Amino acid sequence: MLPHHDGSPLYVSTQAPGMGDTVSVRLRVPQAWGEVDAVRTRSNPDHEPQFTDAVIVASADGWDWWEAPIHVENPVHGYRFLISRADGRKVWVNATGLHEIETLDSEDFKLVTFPAPPTWVKDSVLYQVFPDRFARSAAADERPVPDWAIPAEWSDPVDLVAPGRSQQFYGGDLDGVREHLDHLERLGVTLIYLTPVFPGRSNHRYDASSFSVVDPLLGGDDALIRLVEAAHERGMRVIGDLTSNHCGDGHEWFRAAYGNPDAPESEFFYWLNDEHTEYVSWLGVPSLPKFNWNSAELRRRFIEGPGSVVGHWLAAPYNFDGWRIDVSNMTGRYREDDLNEEVRRTIRRTMLAVNPDTILLGESTNDASSDFQGDAWHGAMTYTNFTRPIWGWLSEPDSESSYFGLPFGTIPLYDGEQFFAAHRQFTAGFPWRTRLGTMNALDTHDTPRFLTNAKPGTVPVAFGMSVTLPGIPVVFAGDEFGLTGVDGEASRIPLPWAEENGSAADTIALYASLIGLRRAHSALNGGGMRWLHVSPEALVYVREDADESILVVAARETYDLTLPPGLVSSPGEDLAPLVGEGSLHAGGSGIRLTGSGPSFTAWRLPGVVLPAFAV
Repeated sequence: MLPHHDGSPLYVSTQAPGMGDTVSVRLRVPQAWGEVDAVRTRSNPDHEPQFTDAVIVASADGWDWWEAPIHVENPVHGYRFLISRADGRKVWVNATGLHEIETLDSEDFKLVTFPAPPTWVKDSVLYQVFPDRFARSAAADERPVPDWAIPAEWSDPVDLVAPGRSQQFYGGDLDGVREHLDHLERLGVTLIYLTPVFPGRSNHRYDASSFSVVDPLLGGDDALIRLVEAAHERGMRVIGDLTSNHCGDGHEWFRAAYGNPDAPESEFFYWLNDEHTEYVSWLGVPSLPKFNWNSAELRRRFIEGPGSVVGHWLAAPYNFDGWRIDVSNMTGRYREDDLNEEVRRTIRRTMLAVNPDTILLGESTNDASSDFQGDAWHGAMTYTNFTRPIWGWLSEPDSESSYFGLPFGTIPLYDGEQFFAAHRQFTAGFPWRTRLGTMNALDTHDTPRFLTNAKPGTVPVAFGMSVTLPGIPVVFAGDEFGLTGVDGEASRIPLPWAEENGSAADTIALYASLIGLRRAHSALNGGGMRWLHVSPEALVYVREDADESILVVAARETYDLTLPPGLVSSPGEDLAPLVGEGSLHAGGSGIRLTGSGPSFTAWRLPGVVLPAFAV
């Protein structure tokens, strides 16, 4: 029973303020917490503190709702609350919770005036496709195997040893993806993310040799058009993958520049000798030369305007619905250069010019908050907010897997309190609307599969949290088949389609059920978020809007706990769960929740009805 605020519509009068607007913000304070003399907001426009006074606008169900105006004076306008208690104590409330000492500006709540993300972002369920391993159409049999490739049959095991790690070639293509859209529709997917479709000399294609055409091995431009059109007909969107940090050493720009200092493309890269034969590359990998974004011509060709690479593939007839940007955290950064902000804002300006109803996601493997303040990226493909904490809480000890971003075999073990602390720490730095666009991935093509190290029976817990915490739920193709893999390469297993209605049927049904929960409830698609109970073995939280509240229990062991009266909207009676097998008993002493673990259970409770905002 603590004071609470988040950036959702229950607490903030607009999700898209403009510069100079006045926005109303609300803080809910439990009456049982003690008498409050005053509530004020503290903003920091132009790095100079500014306060406004709040007044009580509603008192219901044991809560007082305080409302204050904020005049938005910066593109990212931070604010926090200062509560003056009747006993003389002062308490700050910011995105990391309650504090009795003054808090960091970086942890303030934030209002953002940059163009808002598309409305559909908060409703998305993302499915990641690694094209070489998803599905192979009959047309793939007619294509010659490229000279760099080591051909493999669909049933062959993945080769984890170089050169097979990057050159083993199964021949999946875009028509193969199109032919299995029924499967994605059955799951409830709304957004397909394709890893790179441009030609390269590897199975992952992050070493692009051109951004001008779709790889003929995937079916070429026409196959992409067919896939996007078919997906759109089913109400799904499709985004591509761009490497803004580097290209391949076979790229037409790099080939023109290598050993040729006078070539216009020479300024696209960082050279280490006058002959332009030694160069900077991604993590020292010679096949991935790093872009130098000081070049105006590189910007013109790649990211600036409708005729650039970024704009070209968003326009007809290709009609990508957005981009995921590879290693966005490294883009534009080399020694004294830091052009990341300029690059990401230019990418987004181009997207707005071509099709404003598109999404921009950026990969940032660690703390992403400094780059993700809403000026360009709509959300992060990161591992700190959700992936690594959920692995820590739900993994077996003594794992031999690679914990992405840390040395091999170092998945730390967390209890539920540590999961909560890690999750809150890394989400607190994001504006609310960026948090809604950030990916809740159990795993990706760069990580072990979650199931590889999961405690028995915890997949419903982990994916249930993915679909109910703020953010975009993510399925890496094959998770729903129960695939495993000890690292990113081992996780790129060809999908076993023969098992779709056989041994994988129950897992597919589980994923479809949990995605169905997400899509059916407005509170899970933009509603507010409160943590209600945190213990080593069980986590309880609620997502809330005016229409409903979704109460969630995620547990790795048996639990028996009681939420005090007034903590959430009471149903007035015992309720059957929407999903899961836990029990909810509503009584005078509160709401008692019981269940065995591991388990994931959700119930629908009444919404939070409040008077209209003053502004």
